[in-house]
Amino acid sequence: MTNWTLRDLEYWDEKIREKVAEIGLDCYPQEFEVCDQNAMLGYMAYHGMPSHYPHWSFGKAFEQTKTMYDHGVSGLPYEMVINSNPALAYLMRDNSLCLQILTIAHVYGHNDFFKNNFTFKTTDAGETIASFKARADRVRGYIEDPSIGAEAVELFLDAAHALSFNRSRNLAIRKLKPAEQRARLLDAARPPADAFAGLHKRVEATHPDLTKEPLEPEADLLLFIRDHNRDLADWQRDLLTIVDEEARYFLPQIETKIMNEGWASHWHHRIMTSLDLPQDLHLEFLVRHNQVICPHPGGLNPYHVGFMVWRDIEKRFGGEGSKEALAKLMEVREVERDVSFLRRFLTEELCRELDLFTWKPRGEHLVVSEVSDEEHWSDVKNALLKQIGTGSMPVIRIHDANYRGRRGLYLVHEHDGRDLDMTHADKTLNHLKTLWGHEVYLLTYVRGKKTLMSVTDAGFDAKLVS
Repeated sequence: MTNWTLRDLEYWDEKIREKVAEIGLDCYPQEFEVCDQNAMLGYMAYHGMPSHYPHWSFGKAFEQTKTMYDHGVSGLPYEMVINSNPALAYLMRDNSLCLQILTIAHVYGHNDFFKNNFTFKTTDAGETIASFKARADRVRGYIEDPSIGAEAVELFLDAAHALSFNRSRNLAIRKLKPAEQRARLLDAARPPADAFAGLHKRVEATHPDLTKEPLEPEADLLLFIRDHNRDLADWQRDLLTIVDEEARYFLPQIETKIMNEGWASHWHHRIMTSLDLPQDLHLEFLVRHNQVICPHPGGLNPYHVGFMVWRDIEKRFGGEGSKEALAKLMEVREVERDVSFLRRFLTEELCRELDLFTWKPRGEHLVVSEVSDEEHWSDVKNALLKQIGTGSMPVIRIHDANYRGRRGLYLVHEHDGRDLDMTHADKTLNHLKTLWGHEVYLLTYVRGKKTLMSVTDAGFDAKLVS
């Protein structure tokens, strides 16, 4: 049984919105939906969306999460909030009144971040819900089409899902269209304006690379395949568009997890301590807040790290309540993502206070490699920067779409000292072959040696090359 009514939630929501306005947070209109545990499990499986296209992986996620929850292995989130306009958040019906108030305050922090951080400005928040529903309707249409069917759609989506984040990671950087790339390359090769007539034809004749695809290494794998695999059916091209659009929606959340959760935690703490809560609610709030931002032994709690960094920024740029500190906080939340945020503001003192360290395998065990002391803290910080956001995902770019003259897809792994997992590489190249329809080759390094991996009709292979 809950100890609150909807009228209680409306009352505290109004109080919190007053505090949000006093602080100067800039939010979308906010809507809340109260749901039970089964509904929350469903929203979790569908990544928070009230409407999503069907796929077996979502059902698997639902059953897995439900089983773990039923057996007490894991709990459910206090809330989920969607980057939309108006913003939509779900509140768990079984939460106590204190937890509902804290959650509502936390949601407004996320809302402000969604509306103002630059990474989220590459999608239209006002179209979020409608776009997900429209994509769901299109996929269901293909499933129900007797000439296509559920099996063909699911197999194609399997491959597309596996490659969905092999794309440009910084969405704020505008990608040049092929015509613009060609013009830039031509300009780089251009002699004086009056040197000779027919410049473009002569340059293209003597620079065959200007006419191949891609003109420059291509990171957007799904979109390149969509645009250049002439054997795809229209429904397959549309599925690639759908998967890429949804990856584009979720990518900013991956790239700003620490900032976003830290920002919401920073402001829910400020709001809750200013609400003049009854003593019993205040005491419960202190316990709940500490549970949210406490460090995770052996792991990284993004709420904890983000909260500590935001609080340190506030302290260093004027202190709580100062106009200078607030202006700095608002500036940082608008122009950074996790990698740049931590590169700029994770100091030596914070690394020590957060007790950050690196580890490495030794036999069957993991042992501490470096700790955040005066000598090694920057190494620990750099190791962290490689792991956050999409940093743990390898960067692979298409360099040639007619490799060896038989439409082979040739890719290069941008090796950063971390070798690819061979099992994952095998599966990834097979997914690429499914979508491309022809042989796939990937150049990388394995244990310091240049290696060409491939998937052909004969299967997966890896060979050392000179």
